[in-house]
Amino acid sequence: MDFLTQTLSGFTAMSHWEYIAVVLSIAYLLLAIKESLWCWPAAFLSTLIYTIMYWNGALLMESLLNFYYMYMAVFGWTVWRKGKKNSLSIASWSMERHAVIIAATSASAIIIGYVMQNYTHADFAYLDSFTTCFAVVTTYLVAKKVLENWLYWIVIDAASMYLYYEKGYYPTLALFIFYTIMAAWGFKTWYEEYEQSQAKPLAQL
Repeated sequence: MDFLTQTLSGFTAMSHWEYIAVVLSIAYLLLAIKESLWCWPAAFLSTLIYTIMYWNGALLMESLLNFYYMYMAVFGWTVWRKGKKNSLSIASWSMERHAVIIAATSASAIIIGYVMQNYTHADFAYLDSFTTCFAVVTTYLVAKKVLENWLYWIVIDAASMYLYYEKGYYPTLALFIFYTIMAAWGFKTWYEEYEQSQAKPLAQL
């Protein structure tokens, strides 16, 4: 009951701009699952709002991350739009390629986490660094239509859920529960299309 009360109170306290950003974020996710080019304008507008919100709230790293998301929205629009002409389809990368990505991203997250832990007042410095670094990389995977991006998002969102729960950000926690469920659906949807279009099984993981 306490969780529900806190969540409802948090949603009540949200500004109308934050509501718009949430709606646009959900629209982006649904459109991305459907492989609609219009997911990227939704992403751009939602991250523009979040960039300004976080900057005004002195959450500078979050603001910079969302500024990166704005850039990736433009990049994703460009890649997917060209892909429509050149038949950009869903790709499945090998386990070896993902192992390199995970190792390199983890190393970067550890270094950033160390800096944040020892030279700033950041809470959950390492966990925050891991979710942020992997979110940066995974956004690129979405733009390149890499099937496994959804698996990355499931892990990122689940880790973020713990972070938001510990910080008491209950409305955001509720949103990320939804994101995690949708990421699982996104993987299922893209996986089925991948098998149909390639007429072969998923690349061995």
